[in-house]
Amino acid sequence: MLVKVYAAALQGIHADIITIEVNCSKGIKFFLVGLPDVSIKESHERITSALSEIGLKFPRKQIVINMAPADIRKEGAAYDLPLAVGILAGAEQIKPDKTGDYLMMGELSLDGSLKSVKGVLPIAVKAQESGFKGIILPASNAREAAAVQGLEVYGAENISEVIDFFNGKKELNRTIVDPRKEFYDSQTKIDWDFSEVKGQEVAKRAIEVACAGGHNILLVGSPGAGKSMLAKRIPSILPPLTLSESLETTKIHSVAGKINHNGSLIAVRPFRSPHHSISMVAMVGGGSYPQPGEISLAHNGVLFLDEMAEFTRGVLEVLRQPLEDRKITISRAKFSIDYPAGFMLIASMNPCPCGNFNNPNKACVCTPEQVRKYLNRISGPLMDRIDIQIEIVPVPFEDISDIRPAESSERIRERVIRARKIQEKRFSEEAGVYCNAQMHTRLLREYAQPDAAGLSRLKDAMERLNLSARAYDRILRVARTIADLEDSERVQVGHIAEAISYRNLDRENWAGSGF
Repeated sequence: MLVKVYAAALQGIHADIITIEVNCSKGIKFFLVGLPDVSIKESHERITSALSEIGLKFPRKQIVINMAPADIRKEGAAYDLPLAVGILAGAEQIKPDKTGDYLMMGELSLDGSLKSVKGVLPIAVKAQESGFKGIILPASNAREAAAVQGLEVYGAENISEVIDFFNGKKELNRTIVDPRKEFYDSQTKIDWDFSEVKGQEVAKRAIEVACAGGHNILLVGSPGAGKSMLAKRIPSILPPLTLSESLETTKIHSVAGKINHNGSLIAVRPFRSPHHSISMVAMVGGGSYPQPGEISLAHNGVLFLDEMAEFTRGVLEVLRQPLEDRKITISRAKFSIDYPAGFMLIASMNPCPCGNFNNPNKACVCTPEQVRKYLNRISGPLMDRIDIQIEIVPVPFEDISDIRPAESSERIRERVIRARKIQEKRFSEEAGVYCNAQMHTRLLREYAQPDAAGLSRLKDAMERLNLSARAYDRILRVARTIADLEDSERVQVGHIAEAISYRNLDRENWAGSGF
């Protein structure tokens, strides 16, 4: 008897429908074709053991299974459940009349229980788009899939429940969640608040500007000055995720297997902080079976590189293309996968090997050559993509001991959201441009051209401070954001002056840096 059941294969953060054709006839052989990997071929033993544990026998027939289309590689043990259902339906131990209405995924344990699988959300989205009535998954994955509206989601603890469902003996419990309510309820949860930060008013202002315009920012300062403390609070002032951004972000984390089984959609912008010993593959993604890297897991959120100068040169250089294109392409011999990588880069570093250069309280023991060599660990092309470079100085005792709370993240976020809305309206007809940090030359001339006084101040600063030519466009981008925060239609001289103050490392006389 020929039976068709359906599963899905992940391709990046999207899924393709896999048709599993099972033909049971006279004989004793078992054939599994259609480009399965080793773990799928091993499903025979897992299915045999699982069926034995629930009182069923593996059919003693010739079984031919084709996983179509054959040109897509199928990987992992998540095909155990549809394979088992197909085999039993082909052997007439399961009624086949409803098996084609549902997409199925799940890994079988030897005792017949179902274990969770990765990539459930994009699979559920594809099932809904393809017109399936519902999807059957391990119970631990059901809430994640239930975020897709218009699709019946059933979670099962073991394969016997699925068999009884298709034979009409017992109904599966349908999982229903309200993703919109859970999403908006979770958006108000903030673990870190800027009201807890004492002093550092200049740094907080620079961070507000960076968040308002989507600018990458580098924090340079002595150990203990508060660089990490400030960076951890940046997600609390970024604009909240939209539903479409949340869905895309959740897809990435689902494919990587990093979704909390009790949760649904990700409601808070990601904050990823990889250790400086990270490899290039772990940063950008890849491997034998490509997975999203840290830059994709930070999509629509923040990638924080603490002690940036300690990362290997190769790891830092692979960030250049994703920072420009907001995506990363992973190529293999027979396929290539695109992962989104639209993140805000926040980096911190010491100003020198000993960490005390420009520290008002401690003397630096490094030579100018050591300082220059340390700073030059970060290449000029990468620095080109960092609009704001701000120096963090230790907080004086008077500020630390002040018991009055500082301005809250909620109030700062209101100003950031207001500035972002201005930019959304401004760039509504510009494809691929969402914020001031992405403005190219034509947009700078149109929206960020300073008045005569501002142009004179910029010229004077570039000559007097020996700013590099590449700093010109970055200053204009930041100045445009400062103007948006003040609801100013034109870029004025005060906006230019503030933007210039955020270019500390562009000065040739700052530690003799070669940036």
